[in-house]
Amino acid sequence: MLRFVLRRIVYIIPTLIAVSLISFFVIALPPGDFVDRMAIEAASRGDYMTQADIDALREAYGLNQPILMQYWRWITDIITRGDFGYSFSWQMPVSDLIWQRLGLTTILSLASLVFIWIVAIPIGIYSAVRRYSLQDYVFTTLGFFGVAVPNFLLALVLMYVAYAHFGQAVGGLFSPQYIEAPWSIDRVLDLLGHLWIPMVVLGTAGTASVIRTIRANLIDELPKPYVMAARSKGMGETRLLIKYPVRQALNPFVSGMNDIFVDLVSGSTIVSIVLGLQTTGPLLLDALQTQDMHMAASFILMLSVLGVIGTLVSDLLLAWLDPRIRYAQG
Repeated sequence: MLRFVLRRIVYIIPTLIAVSLISFFVIALPPGDFVDRMAIEAASRGDYMTQADIDALREAYGLNQPILMQYWRWITDIITRGDFGYSFSWQMPVSDLIWQRLGLTTILSLASLVFIWIVAIPIGIYSAVRRYSLQDYVFTTLGFFGVAVPNFLLALVLMYVAYAHFGQAVGGLFSPQYIEAPWSIDRVLDLLGHLWIPMVVLGTAGTASVIRTIRANLIDELPKPYVMAARSKGMGETRLLIKYPVRQALNPFVSGMNDIFVDLVSGSTIVSIVLGLQTTGPLLLDALQTQDMHMAASFILMLSVLGVIGTLVSDLLLAWLDPRIRYAQG
């Protein structure tokens, strides 16, 4: 098992190097740069910039250097000093922007993932055991509904319900007085009070998909000989179900858990804009639109780290569920 874990950890290093390199170069591919955008915006206001001003700004921001040199400087600063560079549009270090947004994004994604597990796994098991019953049809219908309804539309509906029927202020992850406040118990409680709407919105589509996956896998496992053999030995139905077929049915779900996590992180951008959430999505979108290279590349790199960590956790859980994987890979 230790060799299995170490091998997976070693794979992370070249993956992150490749992601950082590709993301930085892709952001630099469109014609022009941040200074060109500044010049265009200034011209639209009737304030034209001279070529000398443009060249001076490029030199100040380091944009006059070859792209490979810019990447090397950026990545070495991250590795040696933890410095993610300077945000051109925000006029401040990227590190001052990234950590709080990334932390809130992680909290929201993990909360949505836990919501999916708590809701989807029991319902999927129940639907498989009681397949073709009225409850199974109800859950299946709700599953299709969850997949079909866009997240942003569900967000608007829940915002209306929360405001109209519960009198709760909606939009954002904090009340206005706590947005810039230091962390405290009151701020944490305020975050929890605002967290449930985006958690349900992001978790709905994932819940519907997981219900269908677990139901289909468990239906395939229940008629197999090892289940009938355990039942013939007098093992209790609940214990038998959890110990054998459910454990096998969870394998495809666990192996695809990273996809769910990545979808939650990357798919929350539209929901974040609709709900006014202080997460990475809106900030990353703004960085890409303004070609703020350091901020965009840093966000993509950190989100890739989360994706790689999700893959590692998925591999470890899969190896724990199915010892054959450990023996085959170890």
